[in-house]
Amino acid sequence: MLEALRNAFLLPELRKRILFTIFILVIYRLVAHIPVPGVNVEVLRTIQQSIEAGQAGGLGNLVSLLSLLSGGAVNNFSVLAMGVYPYVTAQLIVQLLIPVIPRLTEWSKEGDAGRRKMNRLTYFATVPMAMLNAIGQVNIFEQIGQQVTGGATRVLPNWGFVPAENILPTLVTVITMTAGTMFAIWLGELITEQGIGQGLSIIIFGGIVSRFIFNILNLPQQATDTAQGILSVVVFFAILILTIVAIVYISEGERRVNVQYGRRVRGRRMMGGVDTYVPLKVNTTGMIPLIFAQAMLVFPAVIAGFFINSPNAATQTFASEIVRFFTGSRTGSAGTVLGYAALYFLMVVAFTYFYTDVVMQQQNLAENLQKQGGFIPGIRPGRTTENFINKITRRLTLVGALFLGALAIMPYIITALSQIPGLAFLTPLGSNSSLISGAGLLIVVGVVLDTMRQLEAQLMMRRYEGFIK
Repeated sequence: MLEALRNAFLLPELRKRILFTIFILVIYRLVAHIPVPGVNVEVLRTIQQSIEAGQAGGLGNLVSLLSLLSGGAVNNFSVLAMGVYPYVTAQLIVQLLIPVIPRLTEWSKEGDAGRRKMNRLTYFATVPMAMLNAIGQVNIFEQIGQQVTGGATRVLPNWGFVPAENILPTLVTVITMTAGTMFAIWLGELITEQGIGQGLSIIIFGGIVSRFIFNILNLPQQATDTAQGILSVVVFFAILILTIVAIVYISEGERRVNVQYGRRVRGRRMMGGVDTYVPLKVNTTGMIPLIFAQAMLVFPAVIAGFFINSPNAATQTFASEIVRFFTGSRTGSAGTVLGYAALYFLMVVAFTYFYTDVVMQQQNLAENLQKQGGFIPGIRPGRTTENFINKITRRLTLVGALFLGALAIMPYIITALSQIPGLAFLTPLGSNSSLISGAGLLIVVGVVLDTMRQLEAQLMMRRYEGFIK
C-alpha cells in the first residue's frame, strides 16, 4: 500500500488531484469554524458543553444527527451549519418523483444530458429547503439556549420577525446559512470533478474523522471508574474492527451472472464468442439508504423546530415530543425508543430496495446485453432476462438491506445490551451515539473504498500496482 501511495504521488496528474482534494477539505474545515453573524459566542459554548454532556435532551440528539451530515459544522453554529443536508433532502424528493412525473422519467433515460437536467432541478429545490432548514436550526439552538441559560440570554439576540428592526438581521442569517449550504455543495462538486472520490461523501467523511479522536478521548471520562473506562475502550475497538470487516465483506460481495456473446463476422474478422459475467453487488446502494433514511427522519424534527418556541404551551409540548421521537432520543420510554429503532430499521430497508430499483433501471442491463449480442445461458433475451436479473437482485438486496438496517440501529442495540447486569461497561458506548454510528462507519469505509478504487483505476491505466490485488 505504501508503494502504491508513492507511485500515486509520482504521477503529476494524480498528485495534483490528491493535493487538490486535501486543499478543498482544509478550506471546508476552516470555513466550518466561522460562526453565523450576530451569534452570541458565550451562549454557543454553553450549548456545546450541554450537548456533549447529554443535557440537551432530544434537541441535542437532533444537533448530533445534523452534525453527521454537516461534517461537524453544526456544533459551531457555523455558516456551514446545514452542510449538504438540504441537498440530500432535495435529491431524495426528486428521486421519489421520478416514477410519478413523466418528464422526470424521460430525463432519467436520457443519459448524461438527462442527469444534468436532474442535477439542475435538485439545485433549484435545495435553495428553499436550505432556507426552511436554516429557520428550523436557529429555533432549535434558541430553545437549547433557553434551557441552559434559563432564558437570560439568546444565541442570536436579533433573531425573529418581531420587532421590525430584527427583520433585516434575521434575513441576513437565513441568507448566510443558505449560501453556506450552496458553498459546501460547490466544494463537493469541485472534489468530484477535479479531485479524487465523491465530493459530498468526502466532505461528510472529513467531518466524521475530525471528531473521531475527540470522542475516543472522552470515552473513559464517561465511565464510572478506571477499570470500566479501559474495558469500554477495548470493547469499542473490538466492535469497530468487527464492524469494518463486516462492512467491507458485504460491500465487496457480489453474485456473478454468466454472460455469453454470440460470434459475429465483420469483413474478415470474427468478433465475440467470449464468456464473461455481470457482477451483481450484495449492497448496490452503498451508504445512500442510511443517509436518505436519516434525512427523512430528521425532517419532521426540523419542521417541529418552527413551533418549539410557540407561546402556546400545548403546541410547544407537542413539538418537543416530535423532536424527541424523530431524533432517536434514548432517554425516553422504552416504547418510544423501540418505536424509533423499528421505524429507522424499516426505512433503511425500504430505501435500500427503492434505490436499488432506481440504479438497476438506470443501468438497464437486459436491454444493453441484447444490443451487444450478449445473453445469459438458458435465459431468453429481453423481458425474460430482465425478470431473471431483477429476481436475483431482490434476493441479494434482502441480505444487504437487513445488514444496513442492523448497522443503522447498532447504537440502540448496544444501549439495550448495556442495561443487562454485567454489561455496564457498554454504557459509555451507548450514550455516545456519534462514537459507534453505523451510518458514520459505513460512510467512512465506503468513502475509503471508493477513493481506493479510483486511485487503483488511475494507477492501472499507467501499469502501476494499486491498492487492491
